[in-house]
Amino acid sequence: MILPITAYGHPTLRKVAVDIEADYPELQSLIENMFETMYAAVGVGLAAPQINKSIRLFVIDATPFEEDHPETKDFKKVFINARILEEKGEEWPMGEGCLSLPGMNEEVSRQPEITIRYLDENFQAHEEHYKGILARIIQHEYDHIEGILYVDRLPVLKKMLLKGKLRDISEGKVDVDYRMIFPRLRKKIR
Repeated sequence: MILPITAYGHPTLRKVAVDIEADYPELQSLIENMFETMYAAVGVGLAAPQINKSIRLFVIDATPFEEDHPETKDFKKVFINARILEEKGEEWPMGEGCLSLPGMNEEVSRQPEITIRYLDENFQAHEEHYKGILARIIQHEYDHIEGILYVDRLPVLKKMLLKGKLRDISEGKVDVDYRMIFPRLRKKIR
């Protein structure tokens, strides 16, 4: 089932998400729905706060980057109760977009390497090291479960220049091809 995505300004996007247990209601169905929603919106990652659930869960399928980044081939994962243990290296800029901020793409600087601890969809524990594009995608989704959006990482002047665009998104004044919940409208569109 395709779920509506919360737009910029929605309060759930600003909450630090909570851990879940293996008996979380209908978890496997939720994960399937998140992947389906992400694919329908043509994304490579989706965090639970983006579907109005303040839980520490995000999904990633980085295979669309395979042509330019071979390490993303078959990279499809579920991250539950994730914690980034370390970020290192000299920050590097790259354009990022977000399903909760449709029509925007801004250059964000992030560190190129991370170590992350998480549980998979079977609640098996993992501690893994990622670098480059995979680290960036994970950091972006991880920020969502920490109540952070990529625009928070932009320089102050750039954020000021985007203020009108961000207000328009929160008010639903944006052309989007997927269902969204706009906070200022208090209703779902499409």
